[in-house]
Amino acid sequence: MTATTTHPVLPALSARRRWTVLAVCCLSMFLVGLDTTIVNVGLPAIGRGMGVGTRSLEWTVDAYTIALAGLLISSGALADRFGRRRIFQSGLVVFGAASLLCATASSVGALVAARAVQGIGASMLSPVALAIVVNAMPDPKERAQAIGVWASVFGLSMAVGPVTGGALLAGLGWQALFWINAPVIVAALVLSAVFVPESRGPQARRLDVPGQLLLTVVIGVWVGALIEGPHIGWTSPAALAAYGVAAAATAGFVWVEARRHEPLMDLGLFRSPAFRNAVLGAVAVFVALNVTLLLNTLYLQHTRGFTPLAAGVATLPMAVGATVCAPWSGRLVGRRGPRLPLTLAGGFTMAGGLCLVGLDGHTNTTVLLLAYLLAGIGFGFANAPITNTAVSGLPPARAGVAGAITSTARQVGSALGIALAGGLVANTTPAELAHASRPGWILVVGCGLLLGFMAHTSRSKK
Repeated sequence: MTATTTHPVLPALSARRRWTVLAVCCLSMFLVGLDTTIVNVGLPAIGRGMGVGTRSLEWTVDAYTIALAGLLISSGALADRFGRRRIFQSGLVVFGAASLLCATASSVGALVAARAVQGIGASMLSPVALAIVVNAMPDPKERAQAIGVWASVFGLSMAVGPVTGGALLAGLGWQALFWINAPVIVAALVLSAVFVPESRGPQARRLDVPGQLLLTVVIGVWVGALIEGPHIGWTSPAALAAYGVAAAATAGFVWVEARRHEPLMDLGLFRSPAFRNAVLGAVAVFVALNVTLLLNTLYLQHTRGFTPLAAGVATLPMAVGATVCAPWSGRLVGRRGPRLPLTLAGGFTMAGGLCLVGLDGHTNTTVLLLAYLLAGIGFGFANAPITNTAVSGLPPARAGVAGAITSTARQVGSALGIALAGGLVANTTPAELAHASRPGWILVVGCGLLLGFMAHTSRSKK
């Protein structure tokens, strides 16, 4: 195929138009985040409605994140080749259709399959929209601030998701958790058609089909082994076979990517300490976030007897912390570099986990709310420096791939967090759940320590 030079970047835009483009693209981040948090708070209700336990509930979440993580990079490459707005709008349509399938699912198998299709649609949203934003914001300082706003949208979706989900569950039932996506999708489709200009990368990249297939197997089998391990036995023949397949697929992925002229994932990028730290940090942040969300949902509703609405309201301190601190973090990155916000992210994440290391069935509600606030502040400070570092590590023309690699790391972290947290509390009674979840809070502390180490090794802006 020949390279194309059509629309390598967005044309020069006025300040108002640039920030309008940002607002439209942020709707996709809101949609993806809203869906995650709504489903988390609704897991117990879905389980009761379908008569399934924790293992199936984990697959309800991770079918989405595995499909999303496995396809993000290819979606970024497709957007650079065929048009970012076109792929973005296609993702909205697929996500909307899958949401309807989720709402009408009559079995857990159908729901898990529909969630996987949702993940396919979501893979066309977040990295593609970020590529549009990066190309619309040529000034580094303005771009860092825009990424801070971008990150804060996830915090806003955290605020809206659990409370809205709880209210929907109280009045309508779990199917309404998916119907709620419809107005957001319609608004994003209309606004993107009106305000977002089309753009492409300066060179057409061939799709790396072997790399794509191997990456999907690597993520799916490793996460699947973590989910099923507590049930089939960590040393059972089936588990050992899964480890072998996952290890072989990982080795095959590295081998294939190192030899392709246009690989799905340029492994040479990981020689850069800054880029490597950004990817590792994205995994750590989303492991901590998803461990917190899942353990919180199960603990509050199963052990403490909270209603879904009350459990959603309890997460508001986390959402407020993330929403307030994310744009602040973006401004700090633009002015001083990533070290300070990463230090704050690590410290607050670690503090939130430490509050819950001794969790029991009667932990004071004030301690719970404080822990959620600290965790939300840590999450809010983390995203902007991580995202900005990763995007800055690649040329602007490869913004779709840059955003996709970071988003892949986030979703891998999400899938791992759900699998690890679910494994800790699988087959436990409500009375045992708090004690069984304690290693999960130690893991959150470890993720905070990792972010602190990244801050120590990063460079401040001069």
